[in-house]
Amino acid sequence: MISNTRRDQQHPQEREDRSVINQLISGEPTDYNLTELGRLRIRYHNFPGARELQKDLDLVLQRWGLTQEELFKKTISIHSEGSLHRNRSGEEQQDWS
Repeated sequence: MISNTRRDQQHPQEREDRSVINQLISGEPTDYNLTELGRLRIRYHNFPGARELQKDLDLVLQRWGLTQEELFKKTISIHSEGSLHRNRSGEEQQDWS
């Protein structure tokens, strides 16, 4: 007999992302924080698990008085002005997975 119950998955970046989300919860909507929130919203969109992280991402949006659409408009504008995500050698570094 096959069960139809879906099992939540654990994202491989969940531990590191928890730390970032905790900083966002207590932080302000700076350009860097807005791009981090946008990046994490994309990462966890429709992810079958990490429910607490997803709830906390919603909480950050609510605290900052933004909709997801407004957030993405702001982050597109920020990214069009230049990258905020650079590694130590100054090269652009992206982590969308």
